Amino acid sequence: MNGIGMWTVASESPQREAIVEPGGRTLTYGELAAEADRIGRGLRAAGLGADDTIALLMPNSADILIMYFASVQIGLHVVPLNWHLTAPELAHILRDSGAKAFVADARFADAALAAADEADLPPTSRFAVGDIPGFLPSLALGAGGSGRPEPRTLGALMVYTSGTSGRPKGVRRPLLGLDPDDVPPVSLWFFGLFGLRPFDDHVHLCCSPLYHTAVMNFAVISVQMGHKVVVMDHWDAGDFLRLVDRHRVTHSHMVPTQFRRLLALPLALREGVDVSSMRAMIHGAAPCPQPVKQAMLDWWGPVVIEYYAASEGGGTLITAQEWRARPGSVGKAWPGSRVRVLDDDGKDAPELSPGRVYLQMGDATFEYHGDAEKTRASWRDRMFTVGDIGYLDADGYLFLCDRASDVIIVGGVNVYPAEIENELSGHPSVADVAVFGIPHEEWGEEIKAVVEPVDGVVTGPELTASLLDFLTTRLARFKIPRTVDYVERLPRDPNGKLYKRLLRDPYWSARDRAI
Repeated sequence: MNGIGMWTVASESPQREAIVEPGGRTLTYGELAAEADRIGRGLRAAGLGADDTIALLMPNSADILIMYFASVQIGLHVVPLNWHLTAPELAHILRDSGAKAFVADARFADAALAAADEADLPPTSRFAVGDIPGFLPSLALGAGGSGRPEPRTLGALMVYTSGTSGRPKGVRRPLLGLDPDDVPPVSLWFFGLFGLRPFDDHVHLCCSPLYHTAVMNFAVISVQMGHKVVVMDHWDAGDFLRLVDRHRVTHSHMVPTQFRRLLALPLALREGVDVSSMRAMIHGAAPCPQPVKQAMLDWWGPVVIEYYAASEGGGTLITAQEWRARPGSVGKAWPGSRVRVLDDDGKDAPELSPGRVYLQMGDATFEYHGDAEKTRASWRDRMFTVGDIGYLDADGYLFLCDRASDVIIVGGVNVYPAEIENELSGHPSVADVAVFGIPHEEWGEEIKAVVEPVDGVVTGPELTASLLDFLTTRLARFKIPRTVDYVERLPRDPNGKLYKRLLRDPYWSARDRAI
């Protein structure tokens, strides 16, 4: 094998396995390239060209990866849609992104039809994988033709931020006129950070929804580097372990919620599968409580690697060995990137002093589509922020405190919920936890914790007393929650993102927060 890149691998080794679907069907590189070319021709014939936008409402499958490669080879901005959104939410993104094509899977037919109607998409812009009334069949795209679509230029992923506060915004990057057959050097460099190289019998296990930035990027770059990609339709901790064993998986991308589910499995199941093939168990996207991270390191060993980044860019990285020496850190800046922590005056904050975290990745840039004010507010001196608060130690290792919007101000003192959540996560009765501020007439805000208990744990005053006692030796008194509520399941999306506003906002109805 001489070259890398999906089309190059398909040309040189068409029978090489590319994608293993949830149902077990395997797609070769030759089949993947042929389908991407067919659909790319069809999209060209439908009038789409470079810098246009296509939106995809599709489950984890070979089809969404085919559609991605079909679209980016003709210069489209690809918007993968969260299939948990309601029809009005989907319609907002269709309108906001200016989508000229909308591809939906029949699994989501009702939401797709309602969203397309609300967004006033013409019938010629609607395509279905399967059967959706009023949608054109995707199988007809490019049918009867041959060869690659022309002209070709590399498009880009355009992911909408999760919308944990307000409506989501699309992160849109300028096209660079690159050849779709070439693998951008940044992709090779990024995978190299985790010790991942082209071919080398690597197998990637995609265990989260492909509408997330990192999840899609890890799957796509793996394909570009000649790796086999095994796709899970939905998260199941036991199935994950069995797939690692069966396919000798070498790398995967996970979030702390998935770590929790793995650690909750019966010991006999955990010890009954072979996970020794794993070389890089990569995690990010959400803060990982230290007890959870430590337990994964004890089980999986030094292959657990953490990074900090955002849909907008990145970032930092920390190996297992580094983390053991600096528990709680998310690492040092990637080579070629920069991390600064600035105070309210825009000056570098002293070591160990919290401030707003700013990142720079070379000369990369982006804009929040349709929101010039949000774009301007995010940038300072060629660096951007997503609103996280953190601090740097003397060696340049970054420690995150919280999102600026989540900081609780108690009597003028900043309290970082993530610190409290991290400690509560160590209690044996806590499966998951969220901490936030609610109104208090005298102090401005008071601290509330909402706990998802471990299965079988009885909730009530005794458990609350146990949790608060647990914290008294670990945190200053002013950081102890005043009240604790219990829920069956916290509102997290499948990639671990906590929608804290759904818990907090009812308390602030018709009132203004200081933040």
